[in-house]
Amino acid sequence: MDMNIKTYIYFTMLCCLPLLASCGAKQQDMPGEKYKTLTVTTTHQTLQSTYPATLRGKQSVDIRPQVSGTITKICINEGDIVHSGQVLFVIDQVPYRAALETALANVKSAEAQLQTAKLTADSKEELYKEKVVSDFDRQTARNQLLQAEAALAQAKAEEINARNNLSYTEVKSPVDGVASMIPYRVGALVNSSITEPLVTVSDDAEIYAYFSMAENQMLDLIQEYGSLEEACQKLPSVGLTMSNGKTYSDAGRIDAISGTVDEGTGGVTLRAVFPNQGHLLRNGGSGIVSIPTEYKNCIAIPQSATYELQNKIFTWKVVDGKTQSTPITVYKYNDGQTYIVLSGLQTGDVIIAEGAGLMREGTAVDVTSTSEPEK
Repeated sequence: MDMNIKTYIYFTMLCCLPLLASCGAKQQDMPGEKYKTLTVTTTHQTLQSTYPATLRGKQSVDIRPQVSGTITKICINEGDIVHSGQVLFVIDQVPYRAALETALANVKSAEAQLQTAKLTADSKEELYKEKVVSDFDRQTARNQLLQAEAALAQAKAEEINARNNLSYTEVKSPVDGVASMIPYRVGALVNSSITEPLVTVSDDAEIYAYFSMAENQMLDLIQEYGSLEEACQKLPSVGLTMSNGKTYSDAGRIDAISGTVDEGTGGVTLRAVFPNQGHLLRNGGSGIVSIPTEYKNCIAIPQSATYELQNKIFTWKVVDGKTQSTPITVYKYNDGQTYIVLSGLQTGDVIIAEGAGLMREGTAVDVTSTSEPEK
């Protein structure tokens, strides 16, 4: 290579060195990327634990006839509000009226036979005193009197049964509530063993929401409150999200907890009761019960600020302007959005608030964008 060319290259490199050094210095002095961060503080946090629930009326009664016959009248419309004692259906009364008339006639006949038996017994008693008849005749008259008394009692029992059967032809509602759809029409032959009820009446002034909770959660409640009874009394009011996704306006309360664990699911059934004066909730419906749990003076961070690795939970703490992976311990229950941190973070720590799964160790962060945690 020519000496002049070598000299030119060497001279060019010397001239570029200051520029390269200047670029390196500028790159080193460049601020970190801006990420959404938050400063760890203590707060009061309320977590909502949600459970799918099945809705039932306070009392739901399947109405079936107690006597057989054809339906001659339907006294309600489907979906009507009915009251206790209201007649819902009428079953053909003709044969039951005839049976009652027969029973009444049998009673009168038995009463007459009893009177005759009394006269005979009294007469035999007097004749026996006069030694006109034997003791056998007197005792026979007494037995006939007892037989007549039993016949009258039997006739009266048959009268009562006939009256009851006649009253059963008017099928009445045993409770206040709302009527379901009616699968039968006038002329249908029904009896006490029909598979499908005439109608179902649900007392829905209050609605029960049945849901299941895991056994370990139930044990936590018992240990926290001391007993199932105390838990029922002291648990906070619960909310209900209806099947259309909207929140029910009235709060409910848990009033019953099953004393047994379902072997198949490992869950414990609870019952929450909600007022339903507007009849918005219906028997057989569904919803989601939410139970609030309040934590005071705790550290709460969004789950978006964490990531999991080998069944452990980590967050990115910003230390000296760079990310540092930090393991944390969180409370075992959460609402799917927020973690209650038990250890690993302290008040004043700055963490990455979003996109934790995409971060890398030692990433430069512009801490000037630090924000307070949402409450």
